[in-house]
Amino acid sequence: MSGVRLCALDDLDENDSAAFSADIEGVNTALMVIRQLENVYAYVNSCPHIGTPLDFMPGQFLTLEKDLILCSTHGALFRIEDGECVHGPCIGKHLKPLACSVHDGDVWLD
Repeated sequence: MSGVRLCALDDLDENDSAAFSADIEGVNTALMVIRQLENVYAYVNSCPHIGTPLDFMPGQFLTLEKDLILCSTHGALFRIEDGECVHGPCIGKHLKPLACSVHDGDVWLD
């Protein structure tokens, strides 16, 4: 398996998120991983509005209902499955997605 191992899938609770950093194109980049059941989604941890990190506490990116990603700076809301902003100052813009997958119980950045 090529890529970067981030964690075991079991380290992420269902319908929860976590923060990581990884070398992407030679740059240490902050990222978030969100798990919904057995699906995982990864995005660069940077709001498309002004580039601030989204988490309000380390690794906490989701609304209380755990159905949307919340930007702690301006309250923008993003869909988990595609990173599109559906509410807030950057509506219609997208988080930068990162290819990730689950292999043998581990979450990998591809």
